[in-house]
Amino acid sequence: MTRMSTRRSFLLRSGALGCSLAASPILTPVGLASAPGDNRLVVIILRGGVDGLDVVRPIGDPAFQSARPGLLNSSEVGIDLTGFFALHPALLPLMPLWTAGELGFVHVASTPYRDKRSHFDGQDLLEAGTVDLSGGGREGWLNRLVQVLPGANARTAFSVGDGEMLIAAGAAEVSNWSPSVDVVLSAAGLGLLRQVMAEDPVFARAMSEAVELAALDGDQVVFPDTHDGRMEAMVEDMQPIPRGDGHLRIAEFAASQLRHETRIATFSLGGWDTHRNQKNALKGPLGRLADTILALKQGCGADVWGKTTVLAMTEFGRTVRENGTGGTDHGTGGMMLVAGGAVRGGRVHGLWPGLDEASLYDRRDLMPTSDLRGWAAWAMRASFGVVRSELERSVFPGLDLGDDPGLML
Repeated sequence: MTRMSTRRSFLLRSGALGCSLAASPILTPVGLASAPGDNRLVVIILRGGVDGLDVVRPIGDPAFQSARPGLLNSSEVGIDLTGFFALHPALLPLMPLWTAGELGFVHVASTPYRDKRSHFDGQDLLEAGTVDLSGGGREGWLNRLVQVLPGANARTAFSVGDGEMLIAAGAAEVSNWSPSVDVVLSAAGLGLLRQVMAEDPVFARAMSEAVELAALDGDQVVFPDTHDGRMEAMVEDMQPIPRGDGHLRIAEFAASQLRHETRIATFSLGGWDTHRNQKNALKGPLGRLADTILALKQGCGADVWGKTTVLAMTEFGRTVRENGTGGTDHGTGGMMLVAGGAVRGGRVHGLWPGLDEASLYDRRDLMPTSDLRGWAAWAMRASFGVVRSELERSVFPGLDLGDDPGLML
């Protein structure tokens, strides 16, 4: 039985421990994986549909400002990147990475998802990495990547966060961790658990692994005895401890694992659905994204960061025109942030289609000019040496990689 299946067995059979376990790091995933070689890959799913046109603003396109008179004025054009593109001011802390060639953007990229603009379907398609979801499979492209890496094991990849991530789901073993809470367990409680499980070696082994996973971030899990050993006391002793700054804990934990045998990490950041008051609503998520990237760099250290690729991607973009409530609605063409010492930064990648109405998709959205999966595939090829046929057939079924777009060093 695999590490993941034994862990699930422990979880499914631990109902007697009470509802407090529902918020435990034992129950919630952070994905990490280890593989041969020194390169690392971090995939961040930005949930909610990021307005790439506000993050990396095409101020050189004459149609841009007229489409967004309320969102943009001459004093708020942003931080100049290329003369044509300007960066949202909330990402100012990342400019040293841009200058160092460790930050870039892929504009006008999209998954094959079109027209319906549903967050749920869009995110599923992004994480499945397929042309559609008609096959009914629930397997993610990062898991399929782990399946084709020689020597991969359960620590090759980590899925980090409070909910199951389709991108890491599949036949390959992936480790999981959550930053939101910790388990506090007394020595007496741990002893009682071991007695209960003494006649079930598989269950006992899974319990030990679960306690180990809960302690991976360096926090203490087992404390001195303070209870009389009754089951009720043990349950009371396992109440969750709330945590703030969850995005930083995620980044710090992922970096701590990437410094060792883990080679792949994935997690998500939410808050990007800006239907109204976008001027203010986008500042918080962008600030958290900047903090996350900088925490990853600091936590990895110079040597590991130099071998790391970070891809931050979203399910779709947003409309070119602002709406009546100072926001933007679900769109099509999107934007991906890339960072790390292994990327070719200091540039905005992608073929710009223009924003005049005839150039838009459905006369409302940014027209995609590249497949988001292709950029991710070239990053994986450069990072792990995955052969082209495996990427096109196994990791992203049906994808045509085309020519190397020059994303990686």
